[in-house]
Amino acid sequence: MKRKSVAQDVKPDTSKPTAIFEATEGRAYTVSVALPGSIIINALTPELKTLLAGRIARALAVFCVDEIVVFDDGQSKQQKGAKDHYHRNADGGFTGFSDPNYFLMHILSYLETPPFLRPFLFPLHPDLRFAGSLPSLDMPHHLKSHEWCRYREGVTIKKLMEGENLKKPKKRKREEAQSKEASLVDVGLPQKISVPVAIPPDTRVTIKLPQDSNISASENGSMTGSVVAPSTPREEDGYYWGYGVRAAASLSAVITECTYSGGYDLTIGTSERGSPVADLGRRTPDGDRVPQFNHMLVVFGGVAGLEVAVEADGELQKMGVKKPNELFDYWVNLCPGQGSRTIRTEEAVWLGLMGLREIVVDKGRKR
Repeated sequence: MKRKSVAQDVKPDTSKPTAIFEATEGRAYTVSVALPGSIIINALTPELKTLLAGRIARALAVFCVDEIVVFDDGQSKQQKGAKDHYHRNADGGFTGFSDPNYFLMHILSYLETPPFLRPFLFPLHPDLRFAGSLPSLDMPHHLKSHEWCRYREGVTIKKLMEGENLKKPKKRKREEAQSKEASLVDVGLPQKISVPVAIPPDTRVTIKLPQDSNISASENGSMTGSVVAPSTPREEDGYYWGYGVRAAASLSAVITECTYSGGYDLTIGTSERGSPVADLGRRTPDGDRVPQFNHMLVVFGGVAGLEVAVEADGELQKMGVKKPNELFDYWVNLCPGQGSRTIRTEEAVWLGLMGLREIVVDKGRKR
């Protein structure tokens, strides 16, 4: 009999290292994406509008985008020819036809939220009718009940008044009464978490658990934690912790209303009239073309490009800005020599974030 070779005995490795998120080092830099809500108009049915939003959300998650800004480029007018029963506002009806900016933000916010929190934070709404059929984002903060992480997203469910004890009757001990109000938070573990601060119910919070805690501890009695900023998991341990969603009334407001201290220090606009995106990674006689950054912003246009957003922006018109490339540090073409006449915005987001990935990793300040 012939002996089996060593190669035949070795089974292929089919594990997925990315399925286990491990903390490395803190990350100070952020990546923001801005695009117009008018891209939703391009999709003709509620199902297609939802699918388009889902594709964008997947790109944001895959490339670790920290913020998505949905701005009004002046093209988000109510769609003609849509059925009357879709023409309703955000208070009770489907908004994909009447308010595409709101619709896109609604879907993106819903998908970013951990699944177990959605029933608490998102009431039934026509906008979300087809959201359940979208692919999961499966981000690090979308933890299952058997998965452990020292950070978790949660929702407050009640306030604990002074002296109230969380422990079960059999496990109660004589303890001094609490000196102030606390809150009870559901973080998806067997036990609720007590935090020493009063927070209104149904509020989403980021919780940091003690270093020595684990799943077993959560099954045996009460646990305490602390409320931290949503950016803490990223800044302290390097976790990608989802994206924030922000609205901007115009293209200029995307930049002027930046929530980061010091604003965006690296801005990139996208257009087929720009320079090839590959040029950003090439060295010049003076050194690297792109400097280190703290907060990067990448802006994508809608069907008619960023030019129409500039024309519709009253502030930019007052300043005499006529061309969108005047607003950005770099003006890039994501796919030189494209074979199609147009690249859809949801396609451009994938192309752009992939093309800029090496720059993000190399030039983003870690601390």
